[in-house]
Amino acid sequence: MSNKRIALVGNPNSGKTTFFNAITGANQHVGNWPGVTVEKKEGRCSYKGVEYDVVDLPGIYSLGAFSEDEVVAMDYVLSDDADVYINVIEASNIERNLYLTTQLLEMGKNLVIALNMVDEAERRSIKFDLEKLSKKLGVPVVATIANKEIGTDAVIKEAVKAAARPHIYENPLTYSENVLHHIQHMEE
Repeated sequence: MSNKRIALVGNPNSGKTTFFNAITGANQHVGNWPGVTVEKKEGRCSYKGVEYDVVDLPGIYSLGAFSEDEVVAMDYVLSDDADVYINVIEASNIERNLYLTTQLLEMGKNLVIALNMVDEAERRSIKFDLEKLSKKLGVPVVATIANKEIGTDAVIKEAVKAAARPHIYENPLTYSENVLHHIQHMEE
């Protein structure tokens, strides 16, 4: 029997590779510019004695690929190879990061959100209601500081729970009447 597979997906510089290193014990190169991870990296993590395969995908802003590294990430997501996706989101740039999140949710992906670098957000007086955000998105949201390995175990715990059950997305995204009107108008 093969291991369950966890994929890390998110915007460039959201801390995916730092998160990957924290949970796998790897020492992948981390850079402060887009394109550092240009191919998927693979490792393993263990939770309660069970091994999980972990894939660190290149950073993408959306599922519309333009560069080689974005194509790698998009193809992986579209192939549906993962049992669960951990969407690593930079807390200080949550609006920009949630665009990819909504695309993943629209596709019905089994998702757990790691709201990363919450310490940086707090220094900027940005606060979050994790319970409300989780309820609104319909998926677990866990605060993390990956470079200090804070919250990473809690994310893995949620990912393991999500991977163990058949995925049925229970909270489909709904759009306002205004958005629906514009979509309908574009279809005509």
